[in-house]
Amino acid sequence: MSGLAARPSPVRAPLPLRAEVATLADLARDPEAWDDLVARAAAATPDYGRRVMEAHRAHGLAPADLACLVVRRGRDLAALLPFRVGPGPLGLGRRVARPFASPYLTVAAPLVAGGPDLAPAAAALVAALGPAAGGRAWWWPLLPGDGPVGEALRAAMAAQGWRQEVVSAFARPVLDRRPSHEAFLAHHPHKGRLKDLRRRRRRLDEAGAVTFESVGPEGDLDAAVAAFLALERRGWKGRAGSALACRPHTAALARDLFRAGPGPVTARADLLRLDGRPVAASLALVCGGTATLLKTAYDEDLRHLAPGVLLEAEIVRALHASRFAARLDSATLDSPVLDELYPERARILELVAVPPGSGASPGGLAGLIRRRQAARAWLKERLASLQLPPASRGASSRRATRASGFASVEAK
Repeated sequence: MSGLAARPSPVRAPLPLRAEVATLADLARDPEAWDDLVARAAAATPDYGRRVMEAHRAHGLAPADLACLVVRRGRDLAALLPFRVGPGPLGLGRRVARPFASPYLTVAAPLVAGGPDLAPAAAALVAALGPAAGGRAWWWPLLPGDGPVGEALRAAMAAQGWRQEVVSAFARPVLDRRPSHEAFLAHHPHKGRLKDLRRRRRRLDEAGAVTFESVGPEGDLDAAVAAFLALERRGWKGRAGSALACRPHTAALARDLFRAGPGPVTARADLLRLDGRPVAASLALVCGGTATLLKTAYDEDLRHLAPGVLLEAEIVRALHASRFAARLDSATLDSPVLDELYPERARILELVAVPPGSGASPGGLAGLIRRRQAARAWLKERLASLQLPPASRGASSRRATRASGFASVEAK
């Protein structure tokens, strides 16, 4: 036996972070790295995950050459932000940078690896924001304000001399799972809402046999999506031409998004049936312990029986019974029903951020956006007061929603 002591293995320093601009097509060449980032993200969301962005590309909602700011450590992804440079919101009159948005995205948070990589990856991403956009200001709607990624991003901006101004904010209803459904009911802050739900459920039971069905990746998601598409098209969205089934590419997008498939983002559908026929349907994506309830529809002929509200209550019950997620995200701007059913709130910001050295004023840009949004809101109310036909009102509302930058949370 040798008297020499064993040499300790050398400790290798982690590879440095580097930022670059890639495209969607580039990212698709390494799907494992993309999925791995989603799985490791500090605040995992489906929005910029591979399933969602590839579906957008396949059905014409995002080009293959869409710019994506990425931060890498070696071959691994540490951060990802698809973005565009173009005209500002509401005809702002100047070009700004903004995260990629569509009517089917619920937040505009970059994917950033969690753990010890969170702060350095966020800092590397922020350092690259200015050069990637040619030194322009960033307009950032739908940025989570109280989560780890939003906080790390804004802290990195402050440390690097960016000037920021919050244009607006809203509280999105979310629901964190309790130890049991009984515990959820016992400590619910709106007992009147729960009593009303029980009354409505008795009325629906009197109308026929009521059943609830949850469909996950192992079930017939194709049939569940088809039921949703048919139900949505029969309602006001179908009459307004905005239902997913009204356009072949959006119907195909729905079938592609809410299907079984590999990766850290999984699909889920929930159906409420009356005498066997669907009277309410919900489509969700589950990622990182959160179920994002992207789309809902209900039979409007049964509005007086509130099947949509009762479906939401059944999803809450299923959350506690099967523990399919730790949180439900309503994915809405405003919902009086879910405001009372979901006790927690997630703060969502609309932010203007100006890189150091820029002559632009974040306060000036924010003020201009607020004034134009106020004018848009006045116009929307004015059009409603004229009592336009429903289809016209819906089209006007959709145009105003897209112009404001909150297209992702128009009525689900």
